[in-house]
Amino acid sequence: MKHSSSHASPPAGHGHHHHAAPRDAGQVPAPDEPVYMGLPHERYLRPKLYVAIALTLPVLALAMGEMLRPHAFHGWPAGLNGWLQLLLTTPVFFWSGAPFLRRWWKSIRNRNPNMFTLTVTGTGAAYFYSVAAMLFRPAFPADYQGHGGVPLYFEAAAFITTVVLLGQILEQRAHARTDAAIHALMDLAPKVAHRLRADGTEEDVPVDSIQPGDRLRVRPGENLPVDGTLETGAAEIDESMLTGEPLPVAKSAGDKLSAGTLNPTGSFVFRAERVGADTLLAQIVRLVQQATESEAPIARLADRVSAWFTPAVLALAAVTFLMWGLFAPAQCWLYGLLNAVAVLIIACPCALGLATPVSLVTGIGRGAQAGVLVKDAAALERLAGATTLLIDKTGTLTEGRPRVVAVQPAAGFSEDELLALAAAAESPSEHPLARAIVAAAQARSLTVPTATAFAAEPGAGVRATVNGRTVAVGRAPANAGALHPTATLVSVTVDGRAAGLLALADTVKATTPAAIRDLQQRGLRVVMVTGDREATAQAVATELRLDGFHAGVTPARKQELVREYQARGERVVFTGDGLNDAPALAAADAGIAMGTGTDVAMHSAGLVLVKGDLAALARAVHLSRAVLRNIRQNLFWAFAYNVAGLPLAAGALFPFTGWLLSPMFAGAAMSLSSISVVTNALRLRRLRL
Repeated sequence: MKHSSSHASPPAGHGHHHHAAPRDAGQVPAPDEPVYMGLPHERYLRPKLYVAIALTLPVLALAMGEMLRPHAFHGWPAGLNGWLQLLLTTPVFFWSGAPFLRRWWKSIRNRNPNMFTLTVTGTGAAYFYSVAAMLFRPAFPADYQGHGGVPLYFEAAAFITTVVLLGQILEQRAHARTDAAIHALMDLAPKVAHRLRADGTEEDVPVDSIQPGDRLRVRPGENLPVDGTLETGAAEIDESMLTGEPLPVAKSAGDKLSAGTLNPTGSFVFRAERVGADTLLAQIVRLVQQATESEAPIARLADRVSAWFTPAVLALAAVTFLMWGLFAPAQCWLYGLLNAVAVLIIACPCALGLATPVSLVTGIGRGAQAGVLVKDAAALERLAGATTLLIDKTGTLTEGRPRVVAVQPAAGFSEDELLALAAAAESPSEHPLARAIVAAAQARSLTVPTATAFAAEPGAGVRATVNGRTVAVGRAPANAGALHPTATLVSVTVDGRAAGLLALADTVKATTPAAIRDLQQRGLRVVMVTGDREATAQAVATELRLDGFHAGVTPARKQELVREYQARGERVVFTGDGLNDAPALAAADAGIAMGTGTDVAMHSAGLVLVKGDLAALARAVHLSRAVLRNIRQNLFWAFAYNVAGLPLAAGALFPFTGWLLSPMFAGAAMSLSSISVVTNALRLRRLRL
């Protein structure tokens, strides 16, 4: 394992993390098995949502038709409207809302109130009160009879059940991203390997049958099937999945090789050492799996408030019923029941159910316009409280591809001539350095001659004939000089004579310095984490004035660093773009991937920056804080109306003023709180990012 140089080292020690047993990627849970928030799999919730929507829309039309269009139901038989509402709402409440009813009963049985306790208690009060009003209408006091008889609240029961069901499905989708990430990781290892028999002939065998000690051939363009040691020849291996660095690594006999890495050119034989679950790739898969499985559900402010609000409301409703029943003069128990129901209806968390999702949906839409895609609402919430940003270098701070940064011709050659000859020799090659040299020649509008007799030798470079001269391009020797502090030096020879040096380096993105300043001004410590060598990391950290850096870091070590910072009490954001960043992205409080990066990184992250531009990260932090502030405001308004109306609903003012709050007005107050919540959330559409 490569040495990790730490210039912002957290204290030793790791956080304690419980790892759930990872689910097989393709497995679908049983219908009753809870997978998230104690609810069954989205596949079983979706039909319930479709039925709920289909039945709730006509209920809303029946309940509000008279308000929107007077005499809409003129000529209907008495009570038909109410019976239709009852008929349509019953399957919504009992069938579509069945998972919530089970959660409600579990919370009562375990004495652990949460948002479902309050939701089902409120919708249940609205539903059963309305059923009673249909069945025993004449028994209700005259002052509770409205224009169309006793007011009904079937639409509240149906609408709230549907909205909460939709919210849970959307949230569960955000948390179901593990499978895609793990499948993409597993696909990096080939399913078949070329094993050499004792007589030197080859046979294609399943990777699962490979044993340590087997000799395997890897052809050009193939990924390595297992970990092992190079036996014969030389190779240049693309290890970007492990290190994030774009340049292939030269390997010679005896060097270690890892499963999943790519062999771009040439063919070689290596000996298998670690196979199956022991390979480094399998360990990365496990890290991503464990980090995502052990991720705690969103810390719900609504649940924390519900933990004390629900028992308080239930107690107040019970006290209201008893006080009226014992001390009121006429029809005492009926008044007690009606006022207790008014207490439950005014406390019904319709606004509470809307407070978080409406703000999140509006904020997510605003973020998409600004190039910030939010995949996981929980990550957006956690980003708001972040204190430390751990950030990958290659492709995140830098362009992620080498560029020619200096040209040093030898005597007798000009810069343009040297670059044109090197570009001609490298034109047929697919090597990243070759593409960078050709791009540099094109950028200078040079005429690049056609090369013949092209030959590439892994680890040594290329050789070609250009205009009758033999041009060789390869890695410069260690004593070639210091043309650039962090660059890879390439030497060019013409007919065996040194023609000059080219320096290639991964340059910092133009938008990065300003974005780093912005993030630091927002109170975030910015620490770079890279698999690159110490000198390169030091140069980039100094140039960008970062708060620290860790160099030579493996994928597993990146995740360890996230855990160590978390154990110190930091709220950690990790930003990266490579497969090697996937474990850290999954483990961080908020993982943010570059939209220009690998699919695995984007699957493992909660947010994606579309253009791969760090300036969008500063916008994402601003967005997350604005959304969380909006949610807190919504929760305040959601409870303000309810808490203010509870004493009225209980009849506290009746002895002094004779006022009673009918369930009809309790429902109106509940609707008013919902309107204020939605109006406040829509302000996020005009948020300046």
